[in-house]
Amino acid sequence: MNVEIDQEGCVAAGQCVLAAPDVFDQRDEDGVAVLLREPLADEYDATREAALLCPARAIALSE
Repeated sequence: MNVEIDQEGCVAAGQCVLAAPDVFDQRDEDGVAVLLREPLADEYDATREAALLCPARAIALSE
């Protein structure tokens, strides 16, 4: 799974971090989401949930 974050579109809601905390984090200075690493196979469902929960639809997934 490949994960891309549109950091210009991110609204810093933090839903991605709540859904997949090992994959996403937020920058301290502005809360914009960052990718910690590509998800492991057992984290795909949580990563998909993170993308669905993002209110700005700033997370794009490809498999």
